[in-house]
Formats: sequence, C-alpha cells, structure tokens
Amino acid sequence: MTSLSTRLLLTCAAIGVAGGMVFGVVGYLHPIVLLTAPVLYGILIGVYFFPGVVAQSLLRRGGVALVTGTIAGLAASAVDPVNLWRHVGVGLLIGALQELPFLVTRYRYWKTWVFALAAVVAGMVMGALVLVIVGPGHFPPLAETVYIALFVLSPLLVTWLALIVARGVDRTGAARGVQGEIDRRRPRERSAPLPMLAV
Repeated sequence: MTSLSTRLLLTCAAIGVAGGMVFGVVGYLHPIVLLTAPVLYGILIGVYFFPGVVAQSLLRRGGVALVTGTIAGLAASAVDPVNLWRHVGVGLLIGALQELPFLVTRYRYWKTWVFALAAVVAGMVMGALVLVIVGPGHFPPLAETVYIALFVLSPLLVTWLALIVARGVDRTGAARGVQGEIDRRRPRERSAPLPMLAV
C-alpha cells in the first residue's frame, strides 16, 4: 500500500461513507431476496463493488479499495446495525479481491479492462463462496448457472457504473494531487506483457 496522506484517507472515507449508506439499505433486501427468490441473490452483491472501484479508478493507488470497502462496511452500521459484521466482512473481502489484479502489476497499471477482470474474478469467487455456504446442489443445474452468472454480471455492471462516476468526479479536479497516473510502467515495460496478465 502506498503512503496514505490525510487527504487520500479523507477521500476514501467520503467514498466509503456514501457506499456504506447504500450497503445498509441493501442489507434489508438480503433476507427478502433469500426468502422469495434466492436464485437472484447475486444481483445484490454488485453494490459492494461500487466504493472500491470508484476509489481505485479515481485515486489509482494501492490499498484504496481495501480501505474504502472497510469504511463502507463500518458506515453501513448507521443504517443496518444488526448486520454490521456482514457488511464489514464483505467490504473487506471484496476490497481485497479488487486489489489483487492491480497488485500483480505493482499498482502501476490502471486500465479499464483490469477493473472488468477484477469484477469477473471477484464475482465468481463470491458466488462460489456463497454457493458452498448454502450447499452445492441447493439449486437445480440451470438455476445454479443463473445464480453464478448474476454474481458475475452484477459486479461487472456496477463496476462500469462506478467507472463512469469516478470519471465524472475526476473531471471536477476534486482528487487532483492525490491521484496516481493511469500507466506508471517504465517505457521498456510498456512493450512487454504484464506479469500473469495478457494485455
């Protein structure tokens, strides 16, 4: 993680608190969806990707998804205090998964396709984890496919929306001075493929 200045932390906190309010509201939908249409549960998970993607896309610094996701989870307690630890746990886990593709590039490459890759991989991991918890075979094969597909499509859609929001905030200049560059690789590295990732 890069050094976290006060301004960088405050930016993460602002994004995290806004995301946490949404986490809290969505928290009340979890039992309703699980009781009425559990196969659609993956639709809700995308919301948890929003603050991390906004922070990463806007700031382009290592660790900001983890910090923002954690703050969002804590902030959710203002709206949904009963599920505080679920929000914090999911915020931490998704924040960590969002960091991984950028960690591979040592936080020097922030192109849109890496955000999409992070969303797909993290969505698959989250879907698989929840499926293991509810028990494999809980759904018929077709429903299971829909279930996992929603865990991938929802984060992908929310990531796209978060990138649009981050670009809008970027245009205001609000994050100027705390942002990293989109591509900080050295000229010689730019012509070589990224480690473990094909460009």
